[in-house]
Amino acid sequence: MTGIIVKALSSFYYVESNENIYECKARGNFRKSGNSPLVGDMVEFDALDNSHGVIIKILERKNVLKRPNIANVDKLFIVSSYSTPAPNTYIIDKVSAIARYNNIEPIIVFNKSDMGDFSNYLKIYRNAGFKTYVVSAQNGDGIEDLKLELKDSVSAFTGNSGVGKSSILNTLFGENFIATADVSDKLGRGRHTTRHIEAHKLSFGGYVLDTPGFSSIEHDYTDYNFKESLAECFEDFGNRIYNCKYSSCTHTKENGCMVLEAVKNGEIEQTRHESYIKIFEDLKDLKPWEAQKR
Repeated sequence: MTGIIVKALSSFYYVESNENIYECKARGNFRKSGNSPLVGDMVEFDALDNSHGVIIKILERKNVLKRPNIANVDKLFIVSSYSTPAPNTYIIDKVSAIARYNNIEPIIVFNKSDMGDFSNYLKIYRNAGFKTYVVSAQNGDGIEDLKLELKDSVSAFTGNSGVGKSSILNTLFGENFIATADVSDKLGRGRHTTRHIEAHKLSFGGYVLDTPGFSSIEHDYTDYNFKESLAECFEDFGNRIYNCKYSSCTHTKENGCMVLEAVKNGEIEQTRHESYIKIFEDLKDLKPWEAQKR
């Protein structure tokens, strides 16, 4: 039988197949190979009865994230809020680049529209070609548009604590869709009460991954391949990266750089290029032999 892992808890994996959930163990060879099953994995398993089974094979993955440890994500919703904390374009750009590198579609969400105006940020990200939404979990503005994006996809939400990720999902799907504790007086935010990763099935098709403690996807900054692909992960740079004067152009300061020319002409947003330079500086000293297998 085949199914999708919707929850991992201790050494048990909960596999959904044909509208049923099977509590499964994984064969020992997974541990020996260092390739353990993950939430989001499509797997083959042997059913022992109507509720138990053994995972025998992990099917081909679209992608794998290490933090949080999940697989086969289609869309990543990068959430910022009007204040506490205010949007940080560098964080948004870094996370979106990592998403692109991992074959995940980044979607930008600005929450708390009831508190102020996001027009400057909308301009940046819509000009850069991102699907960008302004919503309010408080009054429901824009929430139905997000629901359409989630249909038939495996999705995850990321963003700093306090931006309202859980509140958005609870507004979308019901008050207790994602469990949160009372708002912390010290931190000024709700505290996520779940401690394991879980994929919630949506009635209209698709899954939302609940990833407690997940503020920002992280990347292994010893990955030379990411350095080499970085400009391609900024899709608004377009084919300009292949048409510079020098084939070795880093798109940071060279004469004849088409990316720099586009920034100067307003065709690429200044903040996007500034983020690119910051990430490039973190990666620039990596050597080819430091490439990691993906």
